[in-house]
Amino acid sequence: MNGALNTLVIVAVAALVIGRQFRARRLDSERRVWLIPLVLAVLALRDPALLDSRHVAFSVLLLAAGVVVEIALGSVWGWTAKLWYGEDGGIWVKGTPVAMAAWAGMLVLRGGLYAIGAALGVHQGTNQLLLALAALLLVRGVVLQWRARTLAASYRVPDLTR
Repeated sequence: MNGALNTLVIVAVAALVIGRQFRARRLDSERRVWLIPLVLAVLALRDPALLDSRHVAFSVLLLAAGVVVEIALGSVWGWTAKLWYGEDGGIWVKGTPVAMAAWAGMLVLRGGLYAIGAALGVHQGTNQLLLALAALLLVRGVVLQWRARTLAASYRVPDLTR
């Protein structure tokens, strides 16, 4: 997949995710947690230009650092989201302002990684960003699902057996 198409996919996924983040919505099923990250990872990993063949060690190091940054952001994002039981009995989720601060921090760190790569002469394409975005969404989804399973009801359920 070429860089322009990768960029389009990244912008579309980021716009969808950020746009949904600050609206209250029902938490997706566990199955959907894996779908978008899996598609993004496959798109990233199938391109042989994922690593710079002239600077393999630095390229791997920058890729790993980028994925670690996104894993950290996904964790922060998942832990700072507000979860609650809705009137329908389902679990609802909404992002908080802390999540927006985490996104801003991630953009600064991502820019720093690209600057380091440019200073070292490492070619960096959009495939690395696709893979990192997949890690971000996967970790966030896993954290939210784990929190949802451990969420105690905020209301008392009447005992109808008496």
